[in-house]
Amino acid sequence: MKSRGKILVAMSGGVDSSVVAALLVKQGYDVTGAFMINYNETDGDCWRGDYQDAVRVAAKLNIPLLRLDFTKEYKEKVLDYMYAEYEKGRTPNPDVLCNKFVKFGVWLDKIKELGFDKIATGHYATIKQKFSKSKVKIYNLIRAKDENKDQTYFLHQLNQEQLSQILFPLGKYTKSEVRKLAKKFALPTSTKEESMGICFIGEVPIKEFLENKIKTKSGDIILSTTGEKIGEHDGLAFYTLGQRHGFSQTGGTKPLFVVGKDQTTNQLLVGYEDDSRLWTKEIEVEDFHWIAGIKPKFPLPVKVRLRHRQELQNCIVENNKIIFKKSQRAATPGQFAVIYKNRVCLGGGVIK
Repeated sequence: MKSRGKILVAMSGGVDSSVVAALLVKQGYDVTGAFMINYNETDGDCWRGDYQDAVRVAAKLNIPLLRLDFTKEYKEKVLDYMYAEYEKGRTPNPDVLCNKFVKFGVWLDKIKELGFDKIATGHYATIKQKFSKSKVKIYNLIRAKDENKDQTYFLHQLNQEQLSQILFPLGKYTKSEVRKLAKKFALPTSTKEESMGICFIGEVPIKEFLENKIKTKSGDIILSTTGEKIGEHDGLAFYTLGQRHGFSQTGGTKPLFVVGKDQTTNQLLVGYEDDSRLWTKEIEVEDFHWIAGIKPKFPLPVKVRLRHRQELQNCIVENNKIIFKKSQRAATPGQFAVIYKNRVCLGGGVIK
């Protein structure tokens, strides 16, 4: 059978990317796996267990497996940005930057250099082609069948050139269906548990991870309604807008939440759930990216989510402003507002 194309599958050692490789082999592609090392600052090379799983899957599928090192690029393009944002008191999303600059940036450059046609990953999303009125081919990023696993939020910064070189085979499957396929293919990773945490770094508390990476300074915790000092924080970077953090007013019983961070005074503001600082019907967004490469006409009635898995919210986009139908809780500076029209992800930008 003639090969349908030379594909490199990014194999993390998890069940999703293992199934991707198996599906593409079955579909007649010339498949090579690649295990990418992007972070290696912990003792004992924490990636080695996952690498061994990827080796076992590649052997089962009878495909070659490359091992490629991108630790330098990951530090420059993701980690340095993340540290800088936290030091400014913002809450960045490294997974979005990792997809834009590493997975579908330097990885793509490398696969082209190695002679592959496309890269395939285990992301839950779909790419569909269509033609504009002027007969220009457009690649749309579509939400996955499994709404709980959909990863278009993290992929919204991709552009047309990137999408033209990517395969997302899992977009039409649910996670349970992927597990069944893994068992059907008798893959060594079929029962492996899902990993969570920072992209390529793993399940480490963010405070523990940041403590030796950024400069922090302790300061006062202030009750927003009275101006009363109720304690001390150990660094603004360790707190996120809307976070419940066990603060309590003397004699108080209601829980308190982070409602603001004052970089000038190094004060952490906390308040109750109904604090006006925690809620808004309008936000400003910077560095808007439109996947189609074309700025839409405003005002634009769409839906938006301010965090992964948030229920889609009705809104109007007007240039760099998003106006919501309902008040939104904890629109966090540094995070991304991602825009949708029906099932199509249009793009998004950084919340100011």
